[in-house]
Amino acid sequence: MSLPPHLGQRTADYDFDLPARLIAQHPVTPRDSSRLMVIDRTTGTISHRRFADLATMIPAGDAIALNVSRVVRARLLGTRDSGGAAEIFLLRQLDERCFEAMVHPGGKLKPGRVVHIAEGLDIEILEITERRTRIVRIISAVPVADAIERHGHVPLPPYIARSDAPSDAERYQTVYATEPGSVAAPTAGLHFTAELLNQLERSGVRKAEIVLHVGTGTFKPVEQDDPAAHVMHEELYTISDVAADTLEGCRRSGHAIWGVGTTTVRALESALTVDGGFARGSGETRIFLRPPAPVRAVDKLVTNFHLPRSTLLMLVSAFAGYELTMRAYREAIDAEYRFYSFGDAMVIV
Repeated sequence: MSLPPHLGQRTADYDFDLPARLIAQHPVTPRDSSRLMVIDRTTGTISHRRFADLATMIPAGDAIALNVSRVVRARLLGTRDSGGAAEIFLLRQLDERCFEAMVHPGGKLKPGRVVHIAEGLDIEILEITERRTRIVRIISAVPVADAIERHGHVPLPPYIARSDAPSDAERYQTVYATEPGSVAAPTAGLHFTAELLNQLERSGVRKAEIVLHVGTGTFKPVEQDDPAAHVMHEELYTISDVAADTLEGCRRSGHAIWGVGTTTVRALESALTVDGGFARGSGETRIFLRPPAPVRAVDKLVTNFHLPRSTLLMLVSAFAGYELTMRAYREAIDAEYRFYSFGDAMVIV
């Protein structure tokens, strides 16, 4: 029986009920011991393995594309002159000392107000933007990056119902993260260990490192009935000459590109050229990948389990097909997979 032509093209199609106990609050140890759902697009079959099994699943000559963006300690907690609590959530850096930020309480933090974070570290509110965020200036006795690292908190997602712990500084970060700039982790990469990456390299798997700095919009649900009406958040990405050469060489030799995470896919799809290559350099993307448009930049996808009504779930559906994706989610819930950032993974081949 054929599916209705509209299926997968309405926001309500991406609703599902998830028991709260399946929302992972802590990561597993070791990283690659997480469960791995394997989805075969050709046969429609679903099987169950462990993440470490990727070492035997990716053939020599294929390439894995990794987002090496590093999560910054974007949450700064302090007090106003009145003594009331305040929070500054840094979104993106504008110059050496100025950032765009979300603030709380918004009604109290108007231009000219100052939030005191720590001895020698204050944040001044400069202006309100059109989207109601703030432009802020960091006043610090030490270099700004050092001050943020010393006094900032790991920006755990809202569905993790606890404060950040010292271990989160390492575990809410991929082992290969090198480029500071994200306020949320590219979570598919959290499952990789240095040993697994070395094993893949020894077996002849190529590696391409790209950058996409993840913004808070990654958690924003689609609220309109028609996903086409959703306004995507902008994210900065960079495709280096080395990464593009690796990926293009992989394709020319008849091998597959394995995209690790939806952020990697968004960057590569944004850089895709008409001849199937990848444009070098940096850019800003608002690309929204969803059915019925295909995903062309990668051939396989490693990803986590995503929120209902999210742009990330729609991206996965564009890659695997709507019906197969939602069937996989139903099976994951029945099998009690762990969901979201610290949860289990799937690979779509």
